Amino acid sequence: MSQVNLVEKKADELPGVNTRTSTTKLSNAKAIVFKIALVTALLISASTYFVNRPFNSFPVGTIKDGVDLCPQADELVPKKNGVIWESLQYTYSAEVFKARAIDWLGGAVRIPTETFDDMGDVTEPVWEKFLPLHDYLKDSFPLLHSNLELTKVNTYGLLYVWKGSDSALKPLLLAAHQDVVPVLETTINEWQHPPFSGYFDGESLWGRGSCDDKSGLIGIMSAIESMLENGFKPTRTVVIASGFDEEVSGVRGASSLATEMLERFGENAFTMLLDEGSGYGEVYGRVIAVPGIAEKGTLNVRIKVTSPGGHSSLPPPHTSIGMLAELLVQYEKNPFEVHLTRGSPTYRSAQCMAQHAPGVSSSLKEHMLRAEHCDGALRAAEQELFKNRAFMSLVGTTQAIDLVDGGVKVNALPEQAWAIVNHRISTESSIAATKVRDIELLESLANDFNLSYTAFGSHISNEGAPSYGTLTLSTAFGDGLEPAPVTPSGKDAAPFQLLSGTIKAAYNSHRNISGSDAIIVSPGIMSGNTDTRFYWKLTDHIFRYGHLGGAGGGSLPSGVHTVNEAISINSFIEMIRFYTTLVLNVDESSLP
Repeated sequence: MSQVNLVEKKADELPGVNTRTSTTKLSNAKAIVFKIALVTALLISASTYFVNRPFNSFPVGTIKDGVDLCPQADELVPKKNGVIWESLQYTYSAEVFKARAIDWLGGAVRIPTETFDDMGDVTEPVWEKFLPLHDYLKDSFPLLHSNLELTKVNTYGLLYVWKGSDSALKPLLLAAHQDVVPVLETTINEWQHPPFSGYFDGESLWGRGSCDDKSGLIGIMSAIESMLENGFKPTRTVVIASGFDEEVSGVRGASSLATEMLERFGENAFTMLLDEGSGYGEVYGRVIAVPGIAEKGTLNVRIKVTSPGGHSSLPPPHTSIGMLAELLVQYEKNPFEVHLTRGSPTYRSAQCMAQHAPGVSSSLKEHMLRAEHCDGALRAAEQELFKNRAFMSLVGTTQAIDLVDGGVKVNALPEQAWAIVNHRISTESSIAATKVRDIELLESLANDFNLSYTAFGSHISNEGAPSYGTLTLSTAFGDGLEPAPVTPSGKDAAPFQLLSGTIKAAYNSHRNISGSDAIIVSPGIMSGNTDTRFYWKLTDHIFRYGHLGGAGGGSLPSGVHTVNEAISINSFIEMIRFYTTLVLNVDESSLP
C-alpha cells in the first residue's frame, strides 16, 4: 500500500478528527486497583478525618500552654557497661586511635566496589571485586573475625553473629552496605583528590564510599573491634548484615540476607534495626538529629505511545513523539496534591522544629501549636512549610520524568515513543492509589488523540473500537515498592527512646559536655530507599540513621553520589562512639 493510500485510510482516525468514545465505567482491572486505593484511603482517613474538613468547619482554638509537641528522651549513658564505655571514650579521644581510624577507613575506600545496573548474576567475574574488600576486613579486624561467626550469603553478602550470653533476648541488627555508586570517568578531574585514594588531608578523608556507606560498615566494625580489645562480652546477640548491591536495589545482597535471617531467626526476631541514613545538623538555629522512621515507596511508570509510521514528508497532525510530549506536559502541569497529615513522620518533624528551633518564624510556631486540633492552623502551617520545596517533596507523592525515547530517523515518522516517570510515594499513599491517579490524569488526552488506552493490563477505553494508535501505561524496572511501615516513635516506643538517648550521649561525649538539650532528636523520613526494604519482617523498629554531622533534616552529606565525597575524620570517630554507645545501651536495656 502506498504512503498516500495509507494516509487516506487512516484519515478518519487521526487525533482530533473523530474523538474516541471512552467507557463510562472502569474496567474490571481498573476497578480492582481503584478499590485497593479506596481501602488505603479509608484507613488513612480514619485517623485524619479532621484534617480534610473545610478550614472553617471548626472554630480556631489554641492548646494549653506547656503541651510538649516533641518530647525528648534524656541522654542515655551506659551504666551496667559504664566502665568499658568510659574507657573507650578515653581511647577514642587519643591521637593513636585517630591514626587507626584513618587507616581503617582509608584502606576500605581504596578498594573500588562500584556496582552498576547491568552486572548480571553473582557468578559473573565482575562481582569478584568484593573479594579484596573481604580479605581487607579480615586482616584489619582480627578480633572481630575470631569472635563473630561469619556466613557468606549469596557469595558476597556478609552476615556476622556476635553471640550473647542470654539467648532469650532479641538480637540487635546493624546493617551497612559494601558497594558504592560508580565514579564517571568524565568527572575524575573534578575531584580534589582521586576518588579511590582514601587520601587524608589532615582533616577529611576523601573518596567514593567515605560517607556512603563504607563509613557505616567500617564504623560498626571499628566499634566492635575496640570493644573486643577491652574484653567486652555481650549479653544480647549482635548481628551485622552487609549487602553488596544496595546502590542497585539490593536484589542480590540484602534480599538474600533477609531470607537467610528469616530462616535462621524468624519473623520479628530482632529488637531493633539500624541501617544507613541521615545524621544531624543545624536546622533553624538548633542542632537536630533526624532518624528515619519511614521510607517513601517507589513506582516507575512507562508511558508508551504508538501510531502509524511513514515518511515525514506526509506528517499527521500529531506524531507519536508529539502526543507523548503532550502527555508529559500533562504530568508536569498536574503535580500530586500534597497535604501535611497529622501523625505522619514529616508532621512530627515539623512539630519538633516548631518547638525547639529558634529560627522558625513565630507564625509557624503558632500554627503548629494549634495544628493538632485546628484545621485552619494545619493548612496555614502547611502553606508556610511548603515554601521549602524539599520539605514538600518529602511530604507528598512526587513525579519526575527521567527517561524518554522515540524515533529512529529524521525522515521517518516515529512508530512509537516512550518515557518513564519515577514516583516517590507518600507514606500516606500506596502503589494502587498512584496508578489510579496516573490513569485518570491521561484519560482525556487519550480520547482527544483517539488512542486505544490500556493501563497496567486493563482496557480503559472501549476495547476493539477504531483508533489511530495506542497509549499504554505499565510498570518499569519492577512492580514498585510500597511505602515502608512507619516505626513507632512516641514516648512509649522504647527502641526510639533508647536510640534518642544514645544519640545524645554520643554527641555529648564527643564534645565532653552533658545534658539532654545540646541536640534535639526528631523522627523523620528518608528521601531515598535503603536495604531495609527487604527487612520489614525482621522487626517493627527500623531506623535509618548514620550519626554523621552536617546531614540534618533528612538530607545526606554533600558529595554523596557525586564528586568530592569526603568525611571529616572527627565525624567518623564520633560515628564510632555512636555505634559503641548503641551496642552497650541495647545490651543492658530492658528491650525484649
